[in-house]
Amino acid sequence: MKTALFLIYIFGTPLLLMNLSRKWRWIDRVSPMTLLYIIGLFVANCTPFMTWSDSSQLNKTIQDLSVPMSIPLMLMACELKNWDSKVAIKTFITGLVAVLIVTVSGFFLFRGTMDNRDFAQVCASVTGQYTGGTTNVIAIAKAIDLKPELFLYLTSYDMVIKGIYLLFIVFFGKKVFRTLLPYGDHSKHNEKIETHPLAAQFPFSKDHIGHTLLVLGLAVVIAAISFVLSKLVSPNKEVNMTILILALTTLALCTLLIKPVRKQQQCTFDLGLYFVYVFCLTISSSINITTMEWAGSLSILYYIIYAIFGSLILQIIFARIWKIDGDNVVVGSIALLNSPPFVPMVAAVLGNRDVMMVGITIGLLGYMIGNYLGIGVYWLLCSF
Repeated sequence: MKTALFLIYIFGTPLLLMNLSRKWRWIDRVSPMTLLYIIGLFVANCTPFMTWSDSSQLNKTIQDLSVPMSIPLMLMACELKNWDSKVAIKTFITGLVAVLIVTVSGFFLFRGTMDNRDFAQVCASVTGQYTGGTTNVIAIAKAIDLKPELFLYLTSYDMVIKGIYLLFIVFFGKKVFRTLLPYGDHSKHNEKIETHPLAAQFPFSKDHIGHTLLVLGLAVVIAAISFVLSKLVSPNKEVNMTILILALTTLALCTLLIKPVRKQQQCTFDLGLYFVYVFCLTISSSINITTMEWAGSLSILYYIIYAIFGSLILQIIFARIWKIDGDNVVVGSIALLNSPPFVPMVAAVLGNRDVMMVGITIGLLGYMIGNYLGIGVYWLLCSF
């Protein structure tokens, strides 16, 4: 009974909001994503719902499954002719340089009374995290023998600050970035895909059920194949995130050769958007503020705040110099700081499907070089 109620909550709440948005346009203006974050945080912190013994694990499982469903579906809705590889490379380079500048300079600003070697480990781990992802951090932590207590402080503070940054993007990112950075004619091209999930091509309507079943079936097959491949290439048979994202992207793009897939792309995008909403609800429902570890070294907390928001400011400055538009910068920043699984969510916030490929490309490149950069930064800082 509890499992059934939990599944209704996770899968039914986004669908309910999507339906209500047809009647109440303010939901679209506020964004269903924003409301789902608020609902999830309330449920996690103000009700006993998430304390059920089976809820947290089921929540994590749904969270892990919603990502490989949303990515291929939203990529199937992409117009590849609108993807600029040069912009992706420029965005990646500016983001990477920004992260490296703040992580290295932060070592001298915030190490305080901490042992140099310990804080060098912190800086190396943060570099790997914000150029790659959690997988890179784990690998770097093992390579440099990061102390368990430092790892705990890092992950606790990182979760909080990145959560604040993600909320900033959801609530204000679109307006702020498009105001600070150039945003050209493609804004008109993407006007029709602003977040209106129940537009004329709502994927769950009977008029589009055939197309929905087709792309949904393809997404399931793509996710299954990608999952198997990611485990086959891993020495310890765990999921390799780099291979998983790469396989999801490649196979999804291959489906664009199938003519029926290219029809009703807005419908496909909105179906992917539904899984993004499910992902958002699982994320916010897993954040229990009362159990967060707040008593760690404050120098690590200040360093992480500096790393996230300092790199963002630098990336905006570099983007103005290189004339990179705001949508690509924000999706590049999220891909580096929060990792590629958050890219579809940001694309939905922006109402711009064309930035999906840029974000995933940047995230994949980060996964590939994150270990090298993190260990390199450690060796560099240990010499001081």
